[in-house]
Amino acid sequence: MPWNKLTLKSLCIPVILLCIAGFKWTEEDFTQFISNKLQLYRHVLPNEKAYLHLDKPYYVKGDTIWFKGYLAEGSLHLADSASNLMYVDLIEQRTGRNVALRRVRMDGGTGHGDIVLADSIPAGSYTIRGYTNWMRNFSEDFFFQKDIYIFDHEENKAVTVPEGIDVQFFPEGGQLVAGINTRVAFKALNPAGMGHDVGGFVLNQDKDTVASFKSEHLGMGRFQFEPKTGQSYSAFIKEKDGKVTPVKFPALQDAGFTMIVDNLSNKSKMRVIAYARIPGKTEIPVHIVGQSRGIVAFVAKGKISTRGLMMNLPTTDLPDGITHLTLFDSENKPVCERLVFIDHSHKLRVKVSASKTAFKPREKSEVEVTVTDSSGRPVEASLSMSVTDAGQIVQQTYDQNIVSYLLLSSDLKGFVEKPAYYFDESKSERKIHLDYLMMTQGWSRFRWQDVMQDSIPAPKRYIEQGVTLAGEVKRNNRKVTEKVMLSVYLSNDSLSTFMTSETNDAGQFAIYNLVFPDSLKIRLQGMNKKGNQNLSFIIPPFDAPKATLVRVPYNPVTVDSQKLADYLKRAEQDQEIARKIRESRERLLQEVTIKAKKEVPRDSRKLYNSADASLKITPQMASGNMSVLDMLAGRVAGVQVSGSGMNASVYIRGNRGEPLFVLDGMPVDKAMITSLNVFDVESIDVLKGASAAIYGSRGGNGVISVLTKRGNENYDYSQEIVPGVLVSKIAGFNVPRDFYAPAYVADGSQGTIPDYRSTIFWAPMLKTDKNGKAKIQYFNSDATTTVDIQVEVFSPSGVPGYGKSSYSVN
Repeated sequence: MPWNKLTLKSLCIPVILLCIAGFKWTEEDFTQFISNKLQLYRHVLPNEKAYLHLDKPYYVKGDTIWFKGYLAEGSLHLADSASNLMYVDLIEQRTGRNVALRRVRMDGGTGHGDIVLADSIPAGSYTIRGYTNWMRNFSEDFFFQKDIYIFDHEENKAVTVPEGIDVQFFPEGGQLVAGINTRVAFKALNPAGMGHDVGGFVLNQDKDTVASFKSEHLGMGRFQFEPKTGQSYSAFIKEKDGKVTPVKFPALQDAGFTMIVDNLSNKSKMRVIAYARIPGKTEIPVHIVGQSRGIVAFVAKGKISTRGLMMNLPTTDLPDGITHLTLFDSENKPVCERLVFIDHSHKLRVKVSASKTAFKPREKSEVEVTVTDSSGRPVEASLSMSVTDAGQIVQQTYDQNIVSYLLLSSDLKGFVEKPAYYFDESKSERKIHLDYLMMTQGWSRFRWQDVMQDSIPAPKRYIEQGVTLAGEVKRNNRKVTEKVMLSVYLSNDSLSTFMTSETNDAGQFAIYNLVFPDSLKIRLQGMNKKGNQNLSFIIPPFDAPKATLVRVPYNPVTVDSQKLADYLKRAEQDQEIARKIRESRERLLQEVTIKAKKEVPRDSRKLYNSADASLKITPQMASGNMSVLDMLAGRVAGVQVSGSGMNASVYIRGNRGEPLFVLDGMPVDKAMITSLNVFDVESIDVLKGASAAIYGSRGGNGVISVLTKRGNENYDYSQEIVPGVLVSKIAGFNVPRDFYAPAYVADGSQGTIPDYRSTIFWAPMLKTDKNGKAKIQYFNSDATTTVDIQVEVFSPSGVPGYGKSSYSVN
C-alpha cells in the first residue's frame, strides 16, 4: 500500500519465541485504538514544515539575503499546505533581537522574498527563521532555523569560544536496567554546540573499568554495556593531554524495559529485541507501535519472557525518513522509545548541466536542470537555483538542503551538524553514523501522554490564508461588556472597500484572510451613534516569537581567509559603485518653468461622470445636523426627507421606493449612511433618472452617493482627529524584488563598470516542464573563478531533491 495516501496501516507481525494467548487486548482492538488516537491528534493538531533556500551561507553589511520559501504538510510532505502566509525573520544571536521581518505570500507551497542588510546592522552571528502562524502552536524547535554570519567590510576578529565539553549518555530505548545487556550511545559537544571527538571509560563502584568508549563521528558513538545489580557507575573522559574529567552517567534502574533495534543488517526488515525485568512477572504482554510523522506504520504484539522478545519487522513499505518505535506495556503505557531512519533513496534525482565546462567573463551561461524520480521518470516540480562565485563564497561542507531538512532535521529537536552527510551515498559508514544520531538526538513532535488523553485541547493559533486585522475596542479606556458593531474602511493603491464587523462581548474583533501587498490604510468606527466618541481602538503590532538563545553565539560558517578577504573587498567595491551611480542620478537641475493645463484626476469612487445635484459639506452645515439625510433636507431640489436622524426616510421625486445608497463607491444600506459621523462627509451626490442607470436596476429609484473625507486618497489624516475613530495602517505581504542580473553584448559596448557579484544569479521560482527539464540563461561576472550552482527541488507530491554542479570562468 503506497505511503502517499492518507491511510492508517497495521501489520500482522510474526513473533518469535512467544505465545500470545490470554492477552488483554486483541490485536485489532489495540491497533484501532492507537490508530484512532493518532488520527484524532493529527486532525486537531496537524503539522506544517517550512524550509528556506538561501542564495549563499554568509553575507556582508549592505548585502541582500535572497530566499525561496517552501511549505509542506507535516505528515506526507504534500506541497499544498493550508497556510498561505509564511513569516521570515532575522534574529541577532548576541541579543535575541528581531532585526527584520518579512511576510511572504505562499502559492501552492512556494514563495520568495529578500532582506536588505542595512549598513548600520551589527556584524556577527544571526539566525534566519521561517514559520507560519499555525506552527506557533508547537515548539519553536520545529521552526526552520539556519545560522548565518554577517561580516563587516573588514574581516571580523575571531570569536572566542569558552572551554568545556558536554557529554551525554543515552541507553538504547531510554533506560539502563540492572542485569540487562544493552547498548549505550553518547554525544559530546563543545560550547559552540558542535560535535567534539572524545574518548573515555566507565568505572564501577569498586573503581574497576567495565567499559570504554571512543567517538566515531562528530562526537558520537556507542558501546555495549551490562550493568550489574547492586552496582553504581561513573564515567570519565580523557583529554589528549591526559587530563581525566568526570561526566554524568545514567542512573541504574532495578526494574524496567529495554529495546535494542538493528536497522542496518537487512535492507527489507529491522530486528527489534525487547527485554524486561519486572518483579513477580515472567511473561509480559507488550505492543510495539511504529509511526512515521504521526501516521501509524505498524502495530506488533508479543510477550517478553525471561529470554526476551525478538521481532523481525518489514520496512519495505515504510516511508523515507524517521520512524518512531514505541514499546507499550500490558497497561498500554509507553515504556521504551527508539528512533530509526528508513532510507529507500526515494528522493528526486537532480542533474545540473552547464552547456560548457568553461566560459569567458561576461559570457552567457546556459544551464539545464533535469529532475526525475527514483525510477528515472521525469517529474514536474518547483525549484530554486543559486549561482555563486566560489572565489568569494565557500559553500559549507554538507550544509542543510531541502532533502536533509524534510526527511531528517525537521523531525528532530535541536541542531543537527552537517545533515547532508547522511544522504551522501558515497560515504560507506553514513548509515551507522545516522543510527548514532537517531539514538542521541531528541524527538518531541508530541508526547504520548498528549495523544492518549480523552480530549485534545483546541489550538490557540489558527491557519492564516492572508493577513489578519485584529484588535480590541474599549469605552472610556475600559473593557466593553457588550458587542460593538464596527464599520471598517480599507484602502490602498489597488483596493478600496467598506465592510462591517462585530466584536465579541469582550470587545475583541478580527478580520481574516486579507490579501494585499505592502500596506493597507484602515479606518475603524463604531456603527452606533450613541457613545461612539467614547470608543477607542487598539491594534497591537505583530508579536514575533521570542528567540531562545541556547548557546554562546559563534561564527557558524567556515571560510578560507583569502576568499573571505576577496569577498569583503569585492562587496565594498560593488557597494561603492552603487552609491556613485545613485549620486549621479541625483544631480541638481537648473530651474526650469513648465507650462501645462492642469488635469483634474477623476475620482475613482465615482462610476458616473457627473451628478444631477452635488452638495459640498461645510463645517457649519455639519455642525447643525445629526445625520447625512438631515443635511440633504431642503437643500437639493426633488429630494424629500421625512423624519430625522436614524429614523429619517428619503425619496427622490417621482419614485415610490427609497434610492440606492452608495458610500465611497460601494453600495451600502441606509443604516450605514445614517450612522456616519457628519464631520467625515466630504460631499453628497444625487443621481436621478438616466444618470442613475449606470447602477442598473438597483438605481431605479435614484442614487444618493456619499463621499467621505477619509475615502479620498488625497486626504491627509494627520490634519484631523475625530473622536471614536481610528485611522492607521497595517502591513501586508512583502513585495519581493527581482534579482538584478546584467545582460551583456558580444561587442563589448556594455561599459566599463566592474562586475564582481558574489551571487552571480538567483532564480527562486523555476519549474520543470512535463519532460522534467528547466533551462536557465544568465551572464557571468568579470571574475576568473569557479562558479558553483546549487539547485533545490520540491514536487507537489511531497518528494524533495537536491543537485549541484560547477564550471570555470577564465
